[in-house]
Amino acid sequence: MHASKERTSSLWPSVISYAKSCVQTVLREGIRRGQLVIDDCDGTHTYGEYDSSDKKARIVSIRVVNEDFYARVYLRHDLGFSEAYMYGDFETSDLKSILDLWLDNRDHLAGLQSYFARVMTTMSGLALRLFGQTLSNAKLNAIAGYDCCNELFEAFLGESMMYSSALWPDSTGGVRGDLEIDGPAEADLDTAQINKLHYLLRKARVRPGDRVLEFGTGWGSLAIEAAKMGCVVDTFTLSIEQKHFAEAKIARLGLSERIRIHLCDYRNLPADFEKAFDAFVSIEMVEHVGYRFLPQYFKIIDWALKSDRAAAVVTATTQPDSRFDTLQASDFAREYIWPNAFCPSPISLVGIAKDATKGHFNLDSVEDQAHHYPRTLREWGYRFQRNWNEDLIKHIVKAQPQLASPEDLAIYKRRWEYMFVYAEVGFARAYTSMTYWTFVRPENVVERCD
Repeated sequence: MHASKERTSSLWPSVISYAKSCVQTVLREGIRRGQLVIDDCDGTHTYGEYDSSDKKARIVSIRVVNEDFYARVYLRHDLGFSEAYMYGDFETSDLKSILDLWLDNRDHLAGLQSYFARVMTTMSGLALRLFGQTLSNAKLNAIAGYDCCNELFEAFLGESMMYSSALWPDSTGGVRGDLEIDGPAEADLDTAQINKLHYLLRKARVRPGDRVLEFGTGWGSLAIEAAKMGCVVDTFTLSIEQKHFAEAKIARLGLSERIRIHLCDYRNLPADFEKAFDAFVSIEMVEHVGYRFLPQYFKIIDWALKSDRAAAVVTATTQPDSRFDTLQASDFAREYIWPNAFCPSPISLVGIAKDATKGHFNLDSVEDQAHHYPRTLREWGYRFQRNWNEDLIKHIVKAQPQLASPEDLAIYKRRWEYMFVYAEVGFARAYTSMTYWTFVRPENVVERCD
């Protein structure tokens, strides 16, 4: 919600006043665990009572800089709160604790969602369900999510250039290694990301000489590791910037003869790909398929993989089955980071795969690796802050001229800061999950055992 027209309206002060009253009423009744302190133009307001015997209870503070904060929250609920942070309507020294406090009390804060917000939630969910990942929209979503600036992603992803959760081995201190006294080592993130790639290739039962199919190239990391093993890889992306970056890196490594990057939607595979591949891997791409197209996605995998010993590994951010809904409304992540993403649940995806492939695959394993994501996000946040400098800003503004003004650039920076913390809290609290599925052809044993 932009403030230009609303602020010029004589009705806007009344909207703010009404929204503020509604928000304060809900907070008074809804904060039952921990305490929220809000400072605004009317003074200090305290909601909830701090219980020192509750080790997980917390006291968090917000300073409201612009009263639009209340209208954003009332009219757009959690999305409005994220926008209020982005636009600088409030300040806090501990965004993570605020989001934790919301999760602690969310069952009693439903009143923060106005009738208008509920209507918009339903409409956005329907729009995503029907139109979110059509062929034309999928390309636009990829451009919006990944073609913003390669240098930006380099600033926080590290050498491995993996925009997905790492798997933290003991050698890096594990999932809390960055929180220990000595802190993280610089190479830890890359070590953990390569560990993840090797783990997934093992799950896919990839052997030297295999032909591997990948949906979602990213910046080429999985394809490169498979090629180093002696595989031939065909990988698909809709991002021009990612394709250029990956091809340059692959050429520097002398792997161009083993890897082909296709700027093409996965729904438009060449006819000669039928039953041509030994393994399939897709890392955190299935969220961009959309509920409507998931059966087609698995039918294509079935069509492309060999009929005997092939395996398919899919990883994705998921909604826990306990709160899964096929109607998923726009939220901060879908609005600003991963446009129109749809998160399946662990069980729902298995059912869709089974129905779509008609018994041509067995489910080998389902794993929840969500506990590895919070450290990944913290590591990205550390690097983002450390590498935010004039040189990076020049690259960002060159790629996105609309960010030339200091105000717009500051909003953009806070958007990323919010994402790192918002996602960290969701995974750390198991509000969101990270699932690995492995599907194999029937009677395909892991290794010969007789």
